[in-house]
Formats: sequence, C-alpha cells, structure tokens
Amino acid sequence: MNDEQPNGNPWLKSLLVWGGIFLALLMVVSMFGAQTEPGTAIRYSDFHNKITEGTVSEVQIGEDRIVGTYKNGESFSTVPIANDTGLTQLLQDNDVKYAGTAPDEPNLLLYILVQALPFVLILGIAFFALRQVQKGGGAGGAMGFGKSKAKMLTEQQGRVTFDDVAGIDEAREELQEIVEFLRDPQRFSKLGGQIPKGALLVGAPGTGKTLLARAIAGEAAVPFFTISGSDFVEMFVGVGASRVRDMFEQAKKNAPCIVFIDEIDAVGRHRGHGLGNSNDEREQTLNQLLVEMDGFEANEGIIIIAATNRPDVLDPALLRPGRFDRQVVVSIPDIDGREKILAVHMKKVPLAPDVNPRIIARGTPGFSGADLANLVNESALLAARRNKRLVAMQEFEDAKDKVMMGTERRSMAMTDDEKKMTAYHEAGHALVSINEEASDPIHKATIIPRGRALGMVMRLPERDNYSYHRDKMHANLAVSMGGRVAEEIVFGHDKVSSGASSDIQYATDLARNMVTKWGMSDKLGPLQYEQSQEGYLGMGQTQRTMAGEETNKLIDAEIRALVDGAHDRAVEVLKSQEDKLHLLAQAMLEYETLTGDEIKELIETGKIDRPDEPSGPGKAFPAHGSAIPKAGKRYSGDGGAAPQGA
Repeated sequence: MNDEQPNGNPWLKSLLVWGGIFLALLMVVSMFGAQTEPGTAIRYSDFHNKITEGTVSEVQIGEDRIVGTYKNGESFSTVPIANDTGLTQLLQDNDVKYAGTAPDEPNLLLYILVQALPFVLILGIAFFALRQVQKGGGAGGAMGFGKSKAKMLTEQQGRVTFDDVAGIDEAREELQEIVEFLRDPQRFSKLGGQIPKGALLVGAPGTGKTLLARAIAGEAAVPFFTISGSDFVEMFVGVGASRVRDMFEQAKKNAPCIVFIDEIDAVGRHRGHGLGNSNDEREQTLNQLLVEMDGFEANEGIIIIAATNRPDVLDPALLRPGRFDRQVVVSIPDIDGREKILAVHMKKVPLAPDVNPRIIARGTPGFSGADLANLVNESALLAARRNKRLVAMQEFEDAKDKVMMGTERRSMAMTDDEKKMTAYHEAGHALVSINEEASDPIHKATIIPRGRALGMVMRLPERDNYSYHRDKMHANLAVSMGGRVAEEIVFGHDKVSSGASSDIQYATDLARNMVTKWGMSDKLGPLQYEQSQEGYLGMGQTQRTMAGEETNKLIDAEIRALVDGAHDRAVEVLKSQEDKLHLLAQAMLEYETLTGDEIKELIETGKIDRPDEPSGPGKAFPAHGSAIPKAGKRYSGDGGAAPQGA
C-alpha cells in the first residue's frame, strides 16, 4: 500500500532533518572560528624591533601568546620565548602599555560537542537503518517484505468512467449494482440486502477487464487499489500471506473502496496440484486470501474485483458464494460494440470526413478493445509518417492490413520464378474460395511478403460468427489446399514448394478437431477423443482420452480422408477453371495486391477497372499462362523458407 499515510509529509520531515544537520555544522564552525586570534602573526624578533622603533602601542602578554596593537590601529600576534625577563623592561623603556591575560577557561560546551560528535554520528546512522527496517511499503523498507505492493489510485490520477468503456454493455449492467451500493450503502442495508463481496471478470486478453474495474471505481468515486496476483508470491515463505493481510488492513482504512487483483490465477490455482509439499507459499497466500474475503471478521465496504482469462484453473473455494459471488464475462465485442469502441478511441484523433467507424468495425471481426485501440494508434502513426493533418480512411485500411496480415517486407528479394509461384499459390487459394459457397468472402489478396508469409489471401466473414458449421469447415479445408494444388497444376509435381507448410498444418489441425472434438466423423460418431490438458502437458496441448490402437488408427484414417477430400475438391475446381487461374495470377503479378471486389470483377469480366492506373481504366488480361510477363520489381533480402500462408 501507500507509505504516505496521515503520518505527515515525508518531504517536510527530510527537509527538517537536513536543516538541523546544517545548523549543527554551522555552530561547530562558528565556535571553532571564535578561538582564532585576530591580527597578523609576526616573528618574536620582529616584535622586539617594532617596540624599539616605537610603533607598538600596547600588548597583552599570555603564557603562550602575545597580542598587541600598533599605533596605527592594526593588530598583531606573536609567540613568546620562555624566560625572556627583559621584555617588561623593554616595554617600559619605550612607553608601551602592557598587561597580562588570565589563562583561558576551557569551553565546556565545545568540549562536550567535540567529544560526543562521533557517538552522535554512529547513533544517527543506527537510527536511520532502524527506520528503514521498520518502514512500510514493500519496496520502501529494507525489511518490508510483508507489506503489500498494491497501489492506490485516486480521481486525480486519470479518472475513468463508464463513458470510457464501450462494447461490453452486459458486463456494465451486471456491475452497475456495485456502483450503486458504493454510492448509497444504506439503500440496500435497509432491506437486509448484502452487496456481493467479490466479482470475477472473465474474458480474453484485451477485452477491457482492467478498464472496466477502473470505471467502477471512477463512477463510485471511491479509492481504487490495484495489484497483480504475482505480486503476492515471493521466495520467502509467509510473505504472500502477510501482504494479503496488509492489503486488507490498508483497504479497511480507506473503506468504502475497491481492491482490484489482476491475473488472480497466479495465486488462486487449485490447491494440492503443485510439486512437493502442498503447503507451499502460493497455497498459504491463497488460504489467507480466502480467510480475508469471508472469515470471522467482516470486511465491510471492501469490494474485491479480480480478473483472469483462465477461470477453469481457479480453486473452487474462491468461486463459492460469499467470496466471488459473480462471474462477469467480458467477451469479444460484436460489430456494434466495435463501432462504439472505435468511437471512444477516435475522439483523440483528428479524422478526415471519409472515415466511417461502421465500415472499419465490419472489417475487424474478432478484434478486442485493445486491438481496436492499437488499430487507431497505428492509423495515427501512419498519417503522421505521411505528413498528413487528418487521419483518413486509407490510413485505417493500411493499419488494418498491417495488424491482420503483418508489416510489408518490400525489401525482401524474390526471384521472378519465386514471385510467379507465389502468385499462382495465392490465386489458387482465391479461386477455390470464390467457388465454395460456405467460404467467407475475400477481403484482400497480396503477393507482397508480410510478416513470415510470402503472400496471403485474407478472408473476412460478413457477420460475427459464434459457431461454425460442417459445410464451412469443409470449405476452409478445400481453400487451404488450393495453393498447393495450383502449384501442382501449373509447375508440376516435382516443382511443388514448401510454401504450403502453414496450409497443411491448418488443414490437419482443423480435420483433427472435426474428428476428435466436434463429432463430425460418421465412422467414429459424436464422441470426444481428445481434450486440452493443463498441468504437466501445458496449456494448449491435447491428449487422447479413449485409448486403443484400433481407435487411434481409425482417427488418423478419418483425418487423412478429410484432408484428401479437400485436396480432391481443390483439384476439381482449379482444373475446371485453369484459364481463370492464369488470369488471376497474371493480375496478381501486375498489381501485387487485389481487393476482394477486384478479384470478383476480374473473374466475371476478365478486367480490372482502376481509373488511377497509368494504363487507364478497364485493363484486360489474357487468360493464358504463357502470356504472363516477368515480374517487375525485385525484393532484396532472403525470402527462402517463409510459408506463403492461406
């Protein structure tokens, strides 16, 4: 938590300490300076000569010092010689006034100060070290391991409200009751109702879980403590539990308030699933968190909000009523939600009149709130790079292509043969996609290397899809095989490249899921043969759940049959429309990038209408492979083993 509680201003304390040290040093210097005698030091022989010359007015004789004054008013001093009995006679003979001085009494204060100075210095260092040991706030104290690292945000530090959150209306509605309770607790307590002690936000990364939690605190105008689940766990046993206790103690002092724990799965996983002793540091921390959330001592006015994208690994004790009473799903926004999110982020950007958020939202299915924020930012950066004052629709389109397909690698060197093969590969994907009714429409096709791909055909759905049908999966399998089949038809069996590696991987994974998870094999039936495993296998890995050699052989045969069927379908389409394959490949070599509408126009009319081209609108292409020209531009760099994508 914050170290700076109502104990005083630490800057003022530091200023007073350093001011006291400066005054003490100044006093010591002044006291030592007071012991120095005024006047010019002269030799004792010169002192005698001055007396004889009659320039000395008066002197004061001490045991170890003689101080005098010349007749012109200047002072001098000298060290006497022992047993000089003739000095007084000499002074009398020259009419010099003289007197003796009593021995200096020792300055007791100075003596004590000088003697005590080393001890004061040692005590000061010890006191400073002790303060550091006892100082709160994990990072601030030398021994403050058990202090919470949670940070308290206030309204002065960037207040966020529900106006800044868009696209997750259902989640906002579920959490609105928490805001109402924090604003007016008596309204609920009068009827005997109790506000949920905790809310668990579940959603994919970037959907706005943290932003939503901050908006709740901003709407309720209460303190907002934020901490990550990994901040609780340290190498020292008991530190995490101590930090949990300290966090709740600080929250009680600022109640009503909100405590937000991000990535709670780092500390809230199932107990007893770790290696070695089950009573480890993480489990102690989880036990303390469970007790603080719903133990004998009530934590009134403290609402815990946690976020995770892995609710399946959380301990069941966390999810029971009385702790995290509600699970709020923060999902990927639909087209309306994406439009609202874009409108929020576009407020900070000067837009050109042609920018239409609805069109951008239609072309970004599956984008989270963070993805859309990044898209707007990339568009603004592109506009600045092009020295524009406004961000136009072209910048948004280019930024969308960069985010979805990767950055263009125009410096990559490709030979004419490699570029020609890439053009046919992508033309094969595009042509099969056009002939598959269940396939998504083509958004853009390019042979400009992007990311790790030498070329790409990007398809976008016409609407948001929440489930996929069998015919669509078969269409996707056929489209993935279109690139390899096009290479086989045009260049022959021996010239097929490795560019279809990613297509083969995609087709194999899709066919395996159809057979083992989705029950789309007539021979194997609607049974689950594979499931994702956690723990030792790691997230995303799978294992067969129904063992048996014969079953495994049948699964592999069904996967092979699905992929072979997709390959045969691609062969049927491309061989029957080989002239269109050549036509599309020639246009790809000429323009390098074609939109979905241009591809459709080319297939239907045999030409592409681009008014801004030097050759004029409606340029036609011969539909024969031998007429394909050599590639114009060359790319510098190594483009050897990069997959060509689907």
